[in-house]
Amino acid sequence: MRLFVGLGNPGGKYAGNRHNIGYMALDKIAADHDFGPWRSKFQGVIAEGRLGGEKVLALKPETFMNLSGQSVGEAMRFYKLEPADVTVFYDELDLAPGKLRVKTGGGLAGHNGLRSINAHIGADFTRVRMGIGHPGHKDRVSGYVLSDFAKADQEWLADLLQGVSDGAGELAAGDPGKFMNAVALRTAPPRSSKTDAKSRPATAPSAPAPAPTPKPPAKSGPDTAPRTEAEPDSRTPLQKLMDRFR
Repeated sequence: MRLFVGLGNPGGKYAGNRHNIGYMALDKIAADHDFGPWRSKFQGVIAEGRLGGEKVLALKPETFMNLSGQSVGEAMRFYKLEPADVTVFYDELDLAPGKLRVKTGGGLAGHNGLRSINAHIGADFTRVRMGIGHPGHKDRVSGYVLSDFAKADQEWLADLLQGVSDGAGELAAGDPGKFMNAVALRTAPPRSSKTDAKSRPATAPSAPAPAPTPKPPAKSGPDTAPRTEAEPDSRTPLQKLMDRFR
């Protein structure tokens, strides 16, 4: 069994916040893969489903971000899971908007939700880092993550969430490489040859080749018809002599 955890803050006030992209990721996975209804448990809400051959429990802690570990630890103990069975989806300031990385273990990058989970279950869980970009100065971070995504963000956000859902089965199967490939196909799809052809400027038609210069007709003598090629003279010496005096 896999435990997928999406980090965020509960309540409509925070629903569209950048800090809630982890919630958004789990909502998209659960909706696209026909998980059961969300219900309250483990100090959060859970939904159960299957991704490929794996049973998955989706958990959105409702303890607020800085106490997320309480909810995750409770769910782990109930199902007798190990940290390696846990995957956490969260917002990452140090990645550009729309970028995504997966890693196991590592630092906390100042993220209060990760810090709480680390305190309750240790560091050996999988992290899905979902880039939201940085506001430029540390003093602006709190207001930035607790504000809603802008209208200009909606296109890349939709592509990122769809990619996460597309590759969720690969992630549950323990193949982060294939998962990230599925995300990349949504966020940076390869350009088709037709698209490339359309995007290239039209090539000006080449000038027609000049017509060959006609050769002047061969000069004809008074006694012969025009010839295109030299022909052997088959006259006898007597005929040649008679032709000269005609």
